Amino acid sequence: MPPGEPALNYGDVLGDGSLVSGGKVKLLHLVERWPERSPFNILYLVSSAPPPFADELIRWAKRQGAKLVWNQNGVGFPAWAGWNTYEVNRPLRTLRERADYIVYQSRFCHESSDHWLGKLSTASQVLYNPVDTAAFRRAESPPDLRQGYRILAAGTHYQAFRVIGALEAARELMDSGHRVQITIAGSMRWPDADAEVHAVIDRLRLAEYVTLRPGFTQQEAVRIYQSAHVLLHLKYQDPCPTVAIEALACGVPVVATRSGGMPELIGEDGGETLHVPFDWHSPSSPPSRLIASAVARIMRDWPRRSAAARERALRMFDKNAWVNAHERIFTELLGESAPASVHSPART
Repeated sequence: MPPGEPALNYGDVLGDGSLVSGGKVKLLHLVERWPERSPFNILYLVSSAPPPFADELIRWAKRQGAKLVWNQNGVGFPAWAGWNTYEVNRPLRTLRERADYIVYQSRFCHESSDHWLGKLSTASQVLYNPVDTAAFRRAESPPDLRQGYRILAAGTHYQAFRVIGALEAARELMDSGHRVQITIAGSMRWPDADAEVHAVIDRLRLAEYVTLRPGFTQQEAVRIYQSAHVLLHLKYQDPCPTVAIEALACGVPVVATRSGGMPELIGEDGGETLHVPFDWHSPSSPPSRLIASAVARIMRDWPRRSAAARERALRMFDKNAWVNAHERIFTELLGESAPASVHSPART
C-alpha cells in the first residue's frame, strides 16, 4: 500500500461487530472507511474500551513505526470512582502519554484529563461522539401529543438517581395534571437496583405508567427514541454520552444536569440543562420538581424544540464530518514520517 495511506488497527476489540456497545460503537463508523487491517500504520484505541494488554500492544506497535491515536473519554474522579479513582486513572495516564495524537470526546474530557491525568503537549482535537443521522432520525409519525407526555431514560444506569429522579419527575408531572408514560430502557447496575426501583414505583403509584425494558441494540434504539418526546439524562458529570446524541438526532430534546460535557452537547437548542454544583468529590442531582418543569417547558413547544434538536445533531454530530476529521488527522500523522506498515503481532 502507499506509505501515506491510512491502514488502521483497533486492538482487535470489535470481534464480529454484532454485539458492539459502549465506547466501541464509534469505531464502527471508522471501520466503514478503514476496515481493520494488517499490516497497519495507525493504532486507534478508545480509553473506555481498551484491548487486553494495551500497554504491551502500544509499545510493540510504536517500535515498529506505527502511530497511536488515542480517543479519550472520561477519567476517574471521586464523585463516581470513589476510592478507586487512582486505580481507574493509572492505566489511562500511562496509555494517554504514549499517544501521537489525542481525540478528546468533549472539552470536559480534555479538562478533566488534564486535571486528573496531567497536562500534555501532545497534538489534540475535540471531536464529539458521532451518530449516523440517516439511521437515527425523526419518526415519520411522532408520538401523539394528545396522548400525553412520553418520557424516556435510556442507557446503562450505574447511578440510582438516573432512574429514580426520572420516576419522581414523572409523578410531579402527573400531580400537576399531565398525562405521562415513562420508559426506563437499559440495565440498572447499582446494588439492589431492581428492588429499589420497584419499591419507588409502588411508592409513587406509577405501576401502570412505567415500562421497564432491558438493554437494547443499536437497531432497537432508533425505535425507542422515536417513541419518546423527551429524554431524561440525569447522570452527574457525564463526559460525552452517545445516548444523548442519538436522542437529539431522532428529534428528542434532552433534559440533563448542567455538568460534565452535557452543556456542550445540549447547548441552547437541544433541550434543557439544570444547575447542579460543580464538585469532583460528591455527585449532585437537581430536584424532581425542576426536572418536571423542564419537561413541561419543552412539551409546551415540542414540535419546534424537536426540530431544533434534530438540527443540532445534524450540525454537530453527523458521523461523516467526524470521519472526515479523522482522515485529516491520519493524513497529518502519516505525512510527518510516512511510517512503515506494521503486521499485527502473532496470537498464541
